[in-house]
Amino acid sequence: MRGAAAGRPRVLAPMLVLALGVAVRTGAGAGLVTCGSVVKLLNVRHSVRLHSHDVRYGSGSGQQSVTGVSAADDGNSYWQVRASTAGVCERGTPVRCGQSIRLTHLGTGRNLHSHHFASPLSGNQEVSAFGEDGEGDYLDDWTVMCTGTYWSRDSEVRFQHTSTDVFLSVTGEQYGRPIHGQKEVHGMATSSQNNYWKVMEGIFMQPSDVFKAEQYHAEL
Repeated sequence: MRGAAAGRPRVLAPMLVLALGVAVRTGAGAGLVTCGSVVKLLNVRHSVRLHSHDVRYGSGSGQQSVTGVSAADDGNSYWQVRASTAGVCERGTPVRCGQSIRLTHLGTGRNLHSHHFASPLSGNQEVSAFGEDGEGDYLDDWTVMCTGTYWSRDSEVRFQHTSTDVFLSVTGEQYGRPIHGQKEVHGMATSSQNNYWKVMEGIFMQPSDVFKAEQYHAEL
C-alpha cells in the first residue's frame, strides 16, 4: 500500500461530508449520483449492503475484507464516490453510465479493489479494500454499467472491474467468525442477477452549477 500522494485530495472525513452534503430531490439533476456523494449500496438479489471493516482476509491477499451485511443502519457500509485513479470528477458532477470511478470506504479510507486472488468461500475473484487515505492503485477502478446517460439513484446498476472485467457480486456464501453472518462479496466473470446494486441511504452532493447550466441550455 502507498500513502496519499502530495497534493491529491483525500477522502472526506465523515463529519465534513455531513456538513457539505445535500440530498437533491427536485430540479435539474434530481435523483442522480454525483461525485463526492456518500452512499450505501444494496445488492438487489441478496438484500445486503456493501460493507467493510478493519478485518483482514485470512487467505488470498490478506487485505481488508469486503462483505455484505443485512443491517441497514451499520455505519461501516458508507462509500464515497470518487474519480478513477487517473481521472477527474469534481464534487457535484453527475456520474455517467460507462464512467470509471473509485468507491472509498468512509470508515477506513481504503478503496474497493480487486485482483487475481481467489475469494475465500466461493473461489471467485477476491474483492478487498486497499490503499491509505483514499489512495491505492489502478486496481481500485470500477466502471458504472447502467442505462441512459447518468447513474440514477433509483436504478439498478452493475460495477465492472476496469482491469479484470469481473462484476461486483454476491452469491450468498456466508462467513463464520469473526464476521459471522456476513456474506461474501466477490468478482464474477459473467453477468447475472447477482451483479445488480442499488443506491439506498446516502449523503448526496448537489449537481454542480456547470451541469445545471448544461441541462438548462439543452432544454432550450
